[in-house]
Amino acid sequence: MSHRRQEAVGYLLRPDRVFDGETVHEGWVVRVKGDKIEAVGPPASVPADGSEVVDLKGTTLMPGLIEGHSHLLLHPYNETPWDDQVLKEARSLRVARATVHAQKTLQAGFTTVRDLGTEGAEYDDVGLKQAINQGIIAGPRMIVVTKALIATGSYGPKGFGPDITVPQGAEEADGHDALIQAVRRQIGKGADAIKIYADYRWGLMAEARPTFTLDELKLIVEVARSSGRGVVAHAGTAEGMRRAILAGCETVEHGDAGTPEIFALMKKQGTALCPTLAAGDAISQYRGWKKGQDPEPERMKQKRATFKQALDAGVTICAGGDVGVFSHGDNARELVLMVDYGMKPLDVMRSVTSTNADVFHLADRGRVRAGLLADLVAVAGDPTKTITDVQRVQVVMKGGVFFKR
Repeated sequence: MSHRRQEAVGYLLRPDRVFDGETVHEGWVVRVKGDKIEAVGPPASVPADGSEVVDLKGTTLMPGLIEGHSHLLLHPYNETPWDDQVLKEARSLRVARATVHAQKTLQAGFTTVRDLGTEGAEYDDVGLKQAINQGIIAGPRMIVVTKALIATGSYGPKGFGPDITVPQGAEEADGHDALIQAVRRQIGKGADAIKIYADYRWGLMAEARPTFTLDELKLIVEVARSSGRGVVAHAGTAEGMRRAILAGCETVEHGDAGTPEIFALMKKQGTALCPTLAAGDAISQYRGWKKGQDPEPERMKQKRATFKQALDAGVTICAGGDVGVFSHGDNARELVLMVDYGMKPLDVMRSVTSTNADVFHLADRGRVRAGLLADLVAVAGDPTKTITDVQRVQVVMKGGVFFKR
């Protein structure tokens, strides 16, 4: 696969329609020069200007998709349990596998990922991001959080004798000084944002309960914000969510046991929800649920109900599947489930493009607009009407270079 761009000559892309991240425009064309979008609009207003014309008949051209919750250094738990990935797989093995995950993600039309934790692979997401940026491997642009932050004793792997210290899947830190140091250290090593676990299964795999105090969370947010970075919170319990929202975390991941009151608070504070529907769907299947045959497990019925409450409350919804729990490259599984769980296809497509770009502070992408990065994807059909068309990727361009054509 050659990714060398012919310099000077741009491209005029001619699909059936352009979804610009917000609205659908029938018959529009897009002209790309260098790594940017140069012009967008009806053919009469966008001449070829010597550009190579690329006929994309039958397709919808749209912004490169933005995966909101990924773990490129994980692979599906039905292949290898999470504990074994953290404790038994060499980091070199995990990185080698992640390079393939990155390529599959890009081929699926996802040109940016927010990668939310290396799960025991230290700062290896930073090197992966650099390898992609330097053109050593093909992959999406990465927003990385490095190790993520956990309260001592709350994370995993678990189940070992109490006198044995086991490496954790994230960095333990507690209290004023240690938390400030941990946040600053992660930022210093390359974190674009800080990920925290606002709740987790305490003790020996007991039920999830809040971890950090509200004051600890506020401190993490204040320190991260000083450097211009946001905080992302894993939170499934109502109280964990409440603390994360009040502390100023920008997104809440999962949100399984949210309540109408919590979602109203999210709406009021402008906190976005990344529901990770596909992870719950995958884990239920790993545990024996036969999708399409068996009735839905109770936890999935509850997730449907809480997701509807979030929609009803008008909470900003990010698209992110927690991919890594299931296969990289199958990222669009989340988008299909978002429709299944009650969102309109057009709103889902906005989520995975312009909404994610806005929430993640990516002003240079997420829309098809002159001056933005030429991260573009063409799919057969029209996913703003039929969401599964988003899986029919024909063309992937990142920074004006074709990675699939």
